[in-house]
Amino acid sequence: MSASSAFIDEKGGSASEPEYGHDPASGGIFSSDYKRHDDLKEMLDSNKDSLKLEAMKRIVAMIARGKNASDLFPAVVKNVACKNIEVKKLVYVYLVRYAEEQQDLALLSISTFQRGLKDPNQLIRASALRVLSSIRVTIIVPIMMLAIKEAASDMSPYVRKTAAHAIPKLHSLDPDQKDQLIEVIEKLLADKTTLVAGSVVMAFEEVCPDRIDLIHKNYRKLCNLLIDVEEWGQVVIINMLTRYARTQFLNPNINESLLEENSEKAFYASDDEEEEDKKDEVAPLAKRKPYVMDPDHRLLLRNTKPLLQSRNAAVVMAVAQLYFHLAPKAEVGIIAKALVRLMRSHSEVQYVVLQNVATMSIKRRGMFEPYLKSFYIRSTDPTQIKILKLEVLTNLANETNISTILREFQTYIKSMDKDFVAASIQAIGRCATNIGEVRDTCLNGLVQLLSNRDELVVAESVVVIKKLLQMQPEQHSDIIKHMAKLIDNIQVPMARASILWLIGEYCEHVPKIAPDVLRNMAKTFTNEEDIVKLQIINLAAKLYLTNSKQTKLLTQYVLNLAKYDQNYDIRDRARFIRQLIVPTDKSGALSKYAKKLFLALKPAPVLESTFKDRDHFQLGSLSHLLNAKAGGYQELPDWPESAPDPSVRNVEVKDSIPDWSKCTSRKDRKEKKAEKPFYSDSDGESGPTESADSESDSGSGSESASASDESGSGSESGEETESEEEEEDEEEEKKKKRKKHLDKTKAKKPVEESTESEQSSGSEERKRGRKAVKNQKSASESESESESSESGDESEDESEEESESDTDIRKKKTPVSKQPPKQSKKESKKETQEMSLLDLDDFEPAPASAPVTPVNFMSSSLVSDLEGLSLTDTILAPTTITPSGSIKMYELLHRITGEGLAVEYCFSRQPFSPDPNMVAVQIQFTNNTNSETKNLHIEEPRLQCGMRIREFAEIDVLSAGESVTVVMGIDFCDSTQAANFQLCTHTRKFFASIQPPVGELMTPVFLTENDFKKEQGKLMGMNEISEKLTLGEKCVNEHVIVERVTATANLSRVPCGSDKECRFAGKTVSSGCLVLVTVSTKEGGRAQLTVNCEKMLIGTMLVKDIMQALSQ
Repeated sequence: MSASSAFIDEKGGSASEPEYGHDPASGGIFSSDYKRHDDLKEMLDSNKDSLKLEAMKRIVAMIARGKNASDLFPAVVKNVACKNIEVKKLVYVYLVRYAEEQQDLALLSISTFQRGLKDPNQLIRASALRVLSSIRVTIIVPIMMLAIKEAASDMSPYVRKTAAHAIPKLHSLDPDQKDQLIEVIEKLLADKTTLVAGSVVMAFEEVCPDRIDLIHKNYRKLCNLLIDVEEWGQVVIINMLTRYARTQFLNPNINESLLEENSEKAFYASDDEEEEDKKDEVAPLAKRKPYVMDPDHRLLLRNTKPLLQSRNAAVVMAVAQLYFHLAPKAEVGIIAKALVRLMRSHSEVQYVVLQNVATMSIKRRGMFEPYLKSFYIRSTDPTQIKILKLEVLTNLANETNISTILREFQTYIKSMDKDFVAASIQAIGRCATNIGEVRDTCLNGLVQLLSNRDELVVAESVVVIKKLLQMQPEQHSDIIKHMAKLIDNIQVPMARASILWLIGEYCEHVPKIAPDVLRNMAKTFTNEEDIVKLQIINLAAKLYLTNSKQTKLLTQYVLNLAKYDQNYDIRDRARFIRQLIVPTDKSGALSKYAKKLFLALKPAPVLESTFKDRDHFQLGSLSHLLNAKAGGYQELPDWPESAPDPSVRNVEVKDSIPDWSKCTSRKDRKEKKAEKPFYSDSDGESGPTESADSESDSGSGSESASASDESGSGSESGEETESEEEEEDEEEEKKKKRKKHLDKTKAKKPVEESTESEQSSGSEERKRGRKAVKNQKSASESESESESSESGDESEDESEEESESDTDIRKKKTPVSKQPPKQSKKESKKETQEMSLLDLDDFEPAPASAPVTPVNFMSSSLVSDLEGLSLTDTILAPTTITPSGSIKMYELLHRITGEGLAVEYCFSRQPFSPDPNMVAVQIQFTNNTNSETKNLHIEEPRLQCGMRIREFAEIDVLSAGESVTVVMGIDFCDSTQAANFQLCTHTRKFFASIQPPVGELMTPVFLTENDFKKEQGKLMGMNEISEKLTLGEKCVNEHVIVERVTATANLSRVPCGSDKECRFAGKTVSSGCLVLVTVSTKEGGRAQLTVNCEKMLIGTMLVKDIMQALSQ
């Protein structure tokens, strides 16, 4: 906005004139459009890149808010040739959105897009291709085709990914190009980068999903890359591989009974060979041969398994459906835990997951039985979630758990949600149908519900009882009598109709009551609903045939009433029944069989799940959710009867291994790593996009490195790992030398070029560091994976902790091999300082109250002298560890900003004597000028509500080159809001801001162990925050943990009898609220941090800070 207003001032616009379209999003009812967006158009026509950039930012913001910016198209498209890269990127974003609407104008700039395809910047090349593929005009199809072919061979994986995205667009525009596009897809499928894999499979699914032959050679590569592909790419690849596997492998459950008998033998090679011999001997028994899984089938199952721990629900769901459709019955169980975990997510995710669980639980009931309690209904669940959980509970019901489930159902009936209550009663009926032992119990329970005050409960119970009574009517005549008495009170038409049908069907069991019910119903016939009228007619007909003496006249009366009813169905039924049961001369032969027609035995209804036949749709698909075939749905193929030739998937060994582990010798791998920075420095390619993408992907599964290493190159021996570690140490030294050389060369380049290339090379360095760590860890991780595959019932929490600790370890190992080349000398010294055994922070002198010379607390010569020393914790402990030793200095005013006056401050952690409710802030002034600075004081404090400040006494004179230290007090009101004020000298005023870390808002409190436990007991529930964490590599003993916690927060140590627990206590300075911290250490470097504090916000922030300190 500032740039635009400056532009208006330049043009001489007066402030008094109405400013039309000042807010691009303003679309009031009475706003006039004749000057709409004029300011933006003028900015876009300007010669200044800064104004163009500001205008484009505003336009893209409008589009993001859903506003129409299409009338700006001519003004924007002119800037497509702008030399400023930032403007060009935003122009391309705009054009992608509107090129399809304004095709004629977009075509005028087509030559610019073609030039953009040759741009040295990969983002511009990709954006140009994206815009080109968005212009949906058949005349430019050849240009688009050429652009896609060129982009498919581009050096940047990001551009190749964009080419894959353009393929479906071109195919929908001109299906005749299919053959050429398939060639491009085939080429891109051979690409070894994870960035491209997901996009090209998506293009394959859109253009030629039936061309399975394209996948054969790339099958193993896709399996191995899967773990590192971005999340949505993983979903697409998994769904495609599910269909592929159904056409290429045999059904693993083809001999289920044999598989269960020989489950222990099935995967041993020797037994497989024996079975092969038997097949040759006896032809008829060949079909009963135990199933032997194809290694490629096993590869797919093994490489998708770690993705069950993905944070993306769609990925977990895709793996779950893959296992359900492809895995042997004995192995499908592992998906249950992952699906139950997803049920803690949002209600939309829960809905989709429960739909799939409901289908799975019909065929594989045992899989979800251990997690029965996870499907219990919460009062906060939406109705559709409750009904789906009921469905699952009913599917899981068996003789052992039925009593628990019925007890749950009993409480559900008391719910206020009417639809849910009706579904609960139906669920009780289904349980009674499926489990004969509880049928009587359920029936008695439902009969008790008939006396419920809620009419809906009674009505639903009647309908369910009617279905249950059909199974054993003879034993339950009392229930029929009881229901007959209720008919006057029940008003719900369906329930009244059900009671009448029961009395009519079993009128022989209640001969005295049935005629009386008919008499009462004849009185109210004209006022009843149609469904009830039809049942009254039926009851009358059945009673006429069984007890005509008592009911002959009643039946004729009812039929006469029905004869003149408004509903033609009822009139037709009355005529038909009269002719059937009252024989006349005109009656046909049917009247002889009237009794057989009306009183025939009717089979009892089968109460089935609505999800019974849904498994013919692929789980997780929209068609499965809707239970109807959606557009674009591809049927899941049937298993082949005989296995197709597995050799079609054979490729050379080097192609089946992921790109980063392709070189077998360590030397080759080093050479390969050395090549990459040259590429990124010279062209700016494979830039931040690829590295950032792969970084985020590496965390998607906890066993990512192990899965791809294990499947690609086999498990490595321990000796090889050791030698790799030694060689990596040598490699690090070489990197440092190369980095120094790079720094020297880069200093000579222009500023803009150097920053861009440094970023890209820094990202490459990070990438290499991470890959080195991956290779180093592969052996240990592959062991852990094999263990986890053996034990399927491990707890979910443990697996999640393992994955978190795994990623933490990677993060900690990476900095050893990564140092961005953008570092100054000071930073590089800090790096080496961290790597040495000595923690130099302990040697920082405490800021004294007397004047000191402060420019650097530690000179570079002292750092280099101390670097060679190595002190153990036992030497450090008695001497250097004091709270004041770890006090951190913050910059309040830089000497350049302050025109030679440098100001630093720290939280001294000493009581502020004038006011104990204030935090003491120690401020150090240094005069770096050649002249005196006078009258240093504070003015115009701007504080949040409730905050107070106690200023220091004015400093009259600060001589040149001198320093002085003062103390001021600030009451932060137990918040981390900043205290803002003006720092004034005799000539200038400087804005200053002091923001406290949460740990400095406290003061130590000394408690005994018993007092600590007593106070902790008072601060439970919502006042307690507990988190699990993995301790950093340096947190090896209790001493380091204490040091880290006290450095983070101003707390005192509380004595503790256990050596596995550290306790700390303090109180907030302002309000005096207690803050209690407990760190419990566990095996394997894991720990639990608990903070008890009445102020939940302070507790949450303190947990975050302490976790960060302990995990470093």
